[in-house]
Formats: sequence, C-alpha cells, structure tokens
Amino acid sequence: MKSKFFQTVKETFYSSLPLAVIIVICLLIAPLNSVGDYFKILIGYACVVFGQALFLVGLETSILPIGRMVGGSFAKYNKLAFVLTFGFVFGLLATVAEPALSVLAKQIGGIMPLVNSTLFIWITATGIGIGVAIALVRIVKNINIKLVFGVLYILVFLLVIFAPSEFIALAFDGSGATTGDVSVPFILALGLGISTTFSKSKTNDDSLGIIGISSVGPIVAVLIYGIIVKAVNGGTLPPENAYDMTTEKGLGGILIGNLGDVALAVLPIILISVPFLLLLLKLPKRTFLKLMLGVIPVYLGLLIFLSGIDFGFGFVGQYIGQMFFEPSRPENFKWLLLLVGFILGAAITVSEPAVTVLGDQIEELTNGHIKKLTIRITLAIGIGFASLLSILKILTEINILYFLVPLYALSLIMMIFTPKLFVALAFDSGGVTGGALTSAFLTPLTLSVAQSVAEARGGELSILTNGFGIISFISVTPLIAIQGLGIIYNIRMKLAAKTAKETFEDLENFAMEAEAEYRKQNTDESEKCTNA
Repeated sequence: MKSKFFQTVKETFYSSLPLAVIIVICLLIAPLNSVGDYFKILIGYACVVFGQALFLVGLETSILPIGRMVGGSFAKYNKLAFVLTFGFVFGLLATVAEPALSVLAKQIGGIMPLVNSTLFIWITATGIGIGVAIALVRIVKNINIKLVFGVLYILVFLLVIFAPSEFIALAFDGSGATTGDVSVPFILALGLGISTTFSKSKTNDDSLGIIGISSVGPIVAVLIYGIIVKAVNGGTLPPENAYDMTTEKGLGGILIGNLGDVALAVLPIILISVPFLLLLLKLPKRTFLKLMLGVIPVYLGLLIFLSGIDFGFGFVGQYIGQMFFEPSRPENFKWLLLLVGFILGAAITVSEPAVTVLGDQIEELTNGHIKKLTIRITLAIGIGFASLLSILKILTEINILYFLVPLYALSLIMMIFTPKLFVALAFDSGGVTGGALTSAFLTPLTLSVAQSVAEARGGELSILTNGFGIISFISVTPLIAIQGLGIIYNIRMKLAAKTAKETFEDLENFAMEAEAEYRKQNTDESEKCTNA
C-alpha cells in the first residue's frame, strides 16, 4: 500500500509538470506582489498533487473493486427492473462523490447564491443516474447507439430554446464535470457487466458509449432546473456576485470547513454499498473490512485535494486570467490568452486521471488495436482547441450557442461516416475529459477573464453567461477529434482489406496459372511417352 502510494504520487507529480511549467512561466511574466502568495500557490499545488494521489490509491482499493463487483454481479440477477434500479442508484451516488462536480458547484454558488451548491450536485447526479439507466436499456434492447445520441441531443437543443441563457453553459459544464475519477470506472464496470450478461451480441464494445449517454442526463436536468428557477422567480434572475477565488482563511480553516462537504460526497456511496456487499454478494468480513478501510484515503485525499484548490490552486488560475488585462500592458496583450489556453488545455488533458482510466479501458476492450497513448494525444489536441475556443468566446463576447450548435451538429453528422465503436468511444471521451484538474484550474482562469471583460464593460456583462462554458467545449471537441480518428481508421482498414483482397486474387490467379502450366507440362510429357 505504501509503495503503491509513493508510486502514484510520483506519477501524479510527473503528469502535472506541464501545467506547473505554464504556471511558472506566467508568474515570471507577471510576478506576484508578496512572498506569501508564492507559498500559497506552492502549498495549494502540493495539496492537489498529494490529495489526488491519495484519492486514486483509495479508489483502487475500495471504490473501483466495489464498482467491478456490482457490474459483474448482474449475471446473478437476470431482471431488467433490478438492473435499472441499481444502475440509477449507483450512477447517482458515484457522481455525488465526484471532485470536479464539487469544485464546479462551489464556483457557481459563489457567483449566483440563488443556486444552492449541494442541490446543484444532486440535480446533476440525478441526471447521470437517469442517463445510466437509459444506457443500460440501450445495451439490453440492442438499440443502435447512433439513434440514441441523435434523439438525446435533439431533446437537449429543444430545451435550450426555453432555458435561461445563464443556465445553458452551466448545463453543459455540469455534464462534463459529472464524469470523472469516481463515476467513470463505476459506470464502465456496470456497462461491462450488463453487456456480458444481457447483450445479444455478447461483445465488449457494447459497454462503450455508456459514459457518453449518461453525460447527456445532467444537461437535460440542469436545463429543466434553470427553467423552473426562472419561473419561480417571476421570469427574472437576481444580480450576480463578482467572481473571486481568494480567501482570507488559512489552510487549517479551509480543511475544517470542507470536512462536512466531503463527508456528504463520500458517505452516500458507502451507505448503498454496505447492504449490497453484505446481503447480496455475501462478501467475507475480511474482504468487506478491507474495502471499507480503503474509503479512508478516498475521503482524506478528496479533502486535501479540494482544500488545496480553495487555498491556492484556484487563486493562481484567477491571477493568470487577470494578468493579461492589467492597464500597464498593451491592448492586444490579452490575445496571448488564446495560445496559453491551448497549451493549458493540452497539458491538463495529459494530466487528467479520468482520461488515463478511459485509455486503459479502451486498450483492453479493443485488444490493443487502439493504444491509450493515441487516445491521449488525440484528446490533448482536441481539448487544446476547446480551451482556445472558450477564451475566444469570452474575449469576443459571442453567445456560446454560436459555437456549440455547429460543433454538435458536425459531431452528429460525422456519426453517419464513423464506425459504431468509434462513435461510442468519441462520446465517452467527451464525457470524461472535464475532470477535477479542469475544474480546479481552467474554470477559475476563464471566470477571471470573464470578470475582467465584464469590468471593462462597466459590469454589464453576465459572468454566468460569458464565463462558464470551458467544460462544454472540452466535452464537444473530443467528439469531433475521436470520430475523425475513427473515419481515418476505417479508411485505412478498407484500404488494407482491399489490398489484401487484391493480393489474395493475385495469388489465386498465380496459383491457377501455375496449375494450368503444370497440367500442360504433364500432358506434353504423357504425349511424348505415348508416342515413344
């Protein structure tokens, strides 16, 4: 356990180095005013790395084995109602414990107090639960995955017409933040168990696509929530607060303040797992105790991780966003944010644990034909462009729908030409890329940029409308990048098959010609013998 922890700390540190380099370069360009701020960033960074490593070790010893047991145990309970109920419950509770969602909910609550952070978490988690149930029905009924995505996104953009503009970016951001380190392994394990037990085709690729379908649920849930909130408040929303991630509390005060919130995130999944493990799976007490002890590093890791974000990590993201708008700098200096955004998006994707988990799962499911490194590089490029587009949207103050509608339309059109495996893979990738590091660093950066743009406009611009959306872009660009990879892969396979067919036909013709020549020679020899 100890060696595994230090190995995970080492891997987490190395994977976060590209992000650290960008932070250092930005701080060299615009030094901080006090030494204390440097220590704040350093401590916050250390807490994020250490807390994330502790959290991942706890996942591997508790949450992930529980998820695999739950998914694999469905072979014993061949009843659809049972499967859907537990799929909904476990999808919901795994999402409540998601670090990225907690970070995002806190940021939303700080800007719009009308939105209760805890309620927002449960609404988006409920959306995931419903999405998981829909995904499981698709597997059991063997419904074409392209049809499911088409219908779901038509529903989404119909709701967008009636939802308040302040909640549109929130809905897509909430969706991206719900599928991360905790929920992805859980939901994938459920999907694999169901596809093995219920699927008519009995293939592993049936479990792909479950993340993509599940992540549509929170978009629908938050859009409906926004429509209700606006109606309850007489068709108008109250003024927003200014965005500010700085805090006067020390690290100890932040840790104490987060004790209850983290407990509320982790406790539900434990409460539902205990009766399932003891009564239905009848685990030996020793195995059960080992799983429960593994929850302790999950709790402590999540506590340290979130506290590190509150103390210093979010602060540096906000500072970098603001430094490009200092009056002493040229007017065009702010456009360098586009380059910074691209590099940060690509660097954070390489660091994101949920992307690593998905890459491992995909390499295993495709028997090594799709390498996890290929997936990570493709996603890094796509998400680099996503960050760039998000910052471009903020600087130009263009409505997010002018970006999202064409991007989603393109991704849905590409489904026609993309193999089903890559369609499922693309939408799964879009669901997992907006993880904890994205919410911890990129969202504070884009919100601070939106705050600076709003201040330049005399405070007229909504930060909710203009600032959120980074996770939305991060969720849609992988749909295009991975499907593009799938189309190229499909073309190469067809060319290889055509070449193989032509080679086979050439060999077959050669064999026939050789046989004809052999027979002719034998006939000639026979005639010579007869004449002799």
